[in-house]
Amino acid sequence: MDNKFSTPKRFGEILDHTFQLTKNRFKDLFMIMLIFMGPIYLIQAILQLSSGTSFFREVGSGGAWFEQIITSFEETGTFNTSSLGADIGIIIMGIVSAILAPVAEAAVLFTINHVRQNEDYTVSSVIKQAFKRFWPIMGSSILFGLISLGIIILPIAIVAFTGAFVATSVNTVVGILLGVVLFLGFAVVVALLLTRWSLYFGSVVLDKVSPGLGRSWRLSRKRTWVLLGLYLVFYFIISCISFGVQMTFGLVLGNSVLLTLISNLVSLVTTMIFSVGYAVMYLDAKTRHDADDLKEMIEEFKTV
Repeated sequence: MDNKFSTPKRFGEILDHTFQLTKNRFKDLFMIMLIFMGPIYLIQAILQLSSGTSFFREVGSGGAWFEQIITSFEETGTFNTSSLGADIGIIIMGIVSAILAPVAEAAVLFTINHVRQNEDYTVSSVIKQAFKRFWPIMGSSILFGLISLGIIILPIAIVAFTGAFVATSVNTVVGILLGVVLFLGFAVVVALLLTRWSLYFGSVVLDKVSPGLGRSWRLSRKRTWVLLGLYLVFYFIISCISFGVQMTFGLVLGNSVLLTLISNLVSLVTTMIFSVGYAVMYLDAKTRHDADDLKEMIEEFKTV
């Protein structure tokens, strides 16, 4: 086993290990993401071209170049098409993307696990492994999505009803303040719950435990705040990269097909970074959990 995976890591060490793995295995990891998502992004570009969007530079109405760039986003949007066939194509593309993205992330998980165990692998072999777990991945992901939707909608309904009731019956300002406090409180609780269950994916893929929610709950014990912090850091990094690219190239290219292709390539890289980070987080939690189990077995042996 790779020594870097054999010991529990601190917050910063997980981030450092994530970027080291991404750099060292960039070619294989990027190829995995490109095989899954590349055709979808190509179809998206074709749909944009068929709708009349310029490939190199899309500008809208206005006098100054800056106004033309801004109006290009307002006038064209993502797709400028009224064709029913094109709309159906966009919907199908979104569904296919939602199906293939988890499989691509599973292939990345298998890759990092092979690195952890110092095992040889190929891009095709990890893709095959990922597809072998296709149905458990889909079923568990749908269940997790439904649970997430439920625990998000319910607090929103409670906050809206409570805030409106207090605002109408007591005082408007008090109702608004109460709504804000309840919203923040529920947001923290929901974030912590989703974090506790978020390791289900690694359980389904690597440990073949479906739906993996119970195992995720055990693995994330005493690490919830750290995991939540890591998710927030990865989200911040990805958002900054994506925003920077959109702003930089958008000012030159407008809402063109080329900008979409560049943004999608950057999305491949950021998704790859997050997938590697998730793999490191899951394997670290697994190492900690296995170590805790070993300690408990030793203590039980001593008492006997």
